[in-house]
Amino acid sequence: MKQFTFAIFLCVAFSGLSNAAQRKIAYEHGENILVADIDGTHTKKIAAGALPEISPDGTRIAFNTEGDSKTRPGPERHIAIADVASGKVTVLPNIPSDNCFGPVWSPDGRQLAFSIMADKAWQLGLVNADGSGFRFVKNAELRPEAFGAPEWARDGKSIFCHDLDNIYQIDLNGNVLKKWELAKILTDASMNGGDRLSVSPDGKSLLMDVDCGSEHERKNWDGPQPAIEKFDLSGDKAVRVTAKDDFVWEPFWLSANEFLCIIQKENENQPSIYRMSLDGKNPKLLVKHARTPSASAP
Repeated sequence: MKQFTFAIFLCVAFSGLSNAAQRKIAYEHGENILVADIDGTHTKKIAAGALPEISPDGTRIAFNTEGDSKTRPGPERHIAIADVASGKVTVLPNIPSDNCFGPVWSPDGRQLAFSIMADKAWQLGLVNADGSGFRFVKNAELRPEAFGAPEWARDGKSIFCHDLDNIYQIDLNGNVLKKWELAKILTDASMNGGDRLSVSPDGKSLLMDVDCGSEHERKNWDGPQPAIEKFDLSGDKAVRVTAKDDFVWEPFWLSANEFLCIIQKENENQPSIYRMSLDGKNPKLLVKHARTPSASAP
């Protein structure tokens, strides 16, 4: 009986390890999109493109294509989905713009939210993962820069976004549910339009890119120092997670206590992907010279 019980225990344990090993990350390396195991091993090139996000189940990667427009000045970018197993890439049809970027998956993997240029302004678009049902999410009170880096709430019924002054939580019709003033929640820091938000697994906190205003300067670096802060949505102030001397940005929450990010160390010319705990200590290098990490769900 003891042997039988021990065998069952081993089966459950190995099953848990197997499920953990199935988690994947996606990221940019140069002009290409790659997928790898959660520890950065077993890499596979998926496509050329930018701003990838892997689906919660780890089977698909949403990203935007990159190219030069033949009809107007500037880039031509379309929303695409790649199947991880086969490598097949599908550019989503029926989206009324040739300049879209930064798709992010809804928690159930059924929809994508992304930034779309339309009527000479950035807007927020929603589309089903099969390319059907495109629509704009509009609110005349929100400025175009609010739609540069949308992030789904864990309930799948609302989206976080931000401009230079506020973080918003909006429903899928564009109605503002909550608003937080950056000047009140940040101390000696600010955000730019491309800064990333990442929602915690329990939906109660945000990790956020910030630009530090009065930190030390670094040779061969233009602009303010990037850092990551954690904001409890029921609180009043964000708390800095990363160390004073670290240049860290692009957080993506992994678990209740860890997140992915990119770090560029002094005398380096490119950032690399690291895994870091919420105490900001002992970051672990996963992928050199890569950026925009995302991970499948646990």
